Amino acid sequence: MTPTRRMLEAALDRRALLQFGAMAGLGALLPHLSHAATRPELMPRVRALVERWVGSGKFPGMVASLGTPGQTPEFVARGSQGFTDADPMTPDTLFRIYSMTKPITGMAAMQLISQGKMTLDQPVHDVLPQFRDMKVQNTYDGSITALHAAPRPITMRHLVTHTSGLGYAIVQSGPIAKLMQQKGLIPGQITRFPITGFARAKSVIGLEAFADSLAQVPLVYDPGTRWSYSMGLDLMGRIIEVLTGKAFDVYLKETIFAPAGMKDTFFQVPRADAGRLATNYGVLQGIFVAIDEGAKSLFLEKPAAPFGGAGLVSSPRDYDRFLRMLAQFGTIDGKRVLSEKAVRMGTSNLLPKGVAGPAIMGPVGGFGAGGRVGLGAEAGIYGWAGAAGTVGMVDTVRGLRSQIFTQFMPADSLALLPEYQAALKADVMALLEKR
Repeated sequence: MTPTRRMLEAALDRRALLQFGAMAGLGALLPHLSHAATRPELMPRVRALVERWVGSGKFPGMVASLGTPGQTPEFVARGSQGFTDADPMTPDTLFRIYSMTKPITGMAAMQLISQGKMTLDQPVHDVLPQFRDMKVQNTYDGSITALHAAPRPITMRHLVTHTSGLGYAIVQSGPIAKLMQQKGLIPGQITRFPITGFARAKSVIGLEAFADSLAQVPLVYDPGTRWSYSMGLDLMGRIIEVLTGKAFDVYLKETIFAPAGMKDTFFQVPRADAGRLATNYGVLQGIFVAIDEGAKSLFLEKPAAPFGGAGLVSSPRDYDRFLRMLAQFGTIDGKRVLSEKAVRMGTSNLLPKGVAGPAIMGPVGGFGAGGRVGLGAEAGIYGWAGAAGTVGMVDTVRGLRSQIFTQFMPADSLALLPEYQAALKADVMALLEKR
């Protein structure tokens, strides 16, 4: 069966918002999880959920984890890496994490700010002059010729919080979406499948060309006025290249991945590790269709660019190390990876004054460096989701982190994530009752 146009066109990041929403509302319960560090099993109901969802006609496999302060996480891994891939699903299985790339890019930007190499409210055009005189659509997703001058410059804050006014090819519609496709502004990859009636545009090659093309496209909102999912973190990758003089992927490896012990996080999966890459499935009316098999994956080839918004592959064990490093304000295994200032800044609410954050299947949240920030009862919560069934979050107040990893698109096609939320809440309540 060939995946439909609608399934694949919408799959990449639009569904990531819904997916992260499955984690919303947990903040009021999470403070008490720190008391569970010595318990033999932290997630009995999540374990049962995973076991219930893995099997014939359901998921081939999945991984969930929960980590408490100073402890290695408890992993629940069941099933195999694909319906035709007998290799077992493990904490070291590789997953396309898509928009869970954004917090990593956001934290890389925060580190440069903490080092004084740029500032949070510095205009982007200081680094990339082509963004100096931006135009804005008079009507959102309307005409691309009826425009007005942007009333203020795009800043670094705007890029990391999705308040730049930049659009997103997987969000916009109408003439501006067509213009983005024509210019190759496709910062992500999904499948090799031909899609009847729809030829997916090819991305421009390299972050420099990407930035140059993006500067030629009108903004969809005035900068600093609205939260609107965007290519801001992809553009931040190019800014990091210019400021550091290093390719973005090299910079991430040298400054975050290697120091944090993240050996399985990359934009291109080494051929030697193809056997650990899970198959990604499109789900249409409950039917699973393999759209990117591990052994033949697009991610085994060099990508058009190391896109900081949706390009990474990682493992549950590796991403937990990233979250644990954040929970410990930049250190892991006694080694400092990011400055404490960078982590505290990136996990705080960085939205411009007067701008509301995303309200997605839960209370309105703030937004930090590439990830949602909890407010009120959820204070301390930071994280984001990926379009193919991955969610990662950290509680910086209590030192906790939680994840679920699957591989299916779109994320709202099945009830897994809402059920996961309920199971996690139930596990927390059970812990509270035993106190």
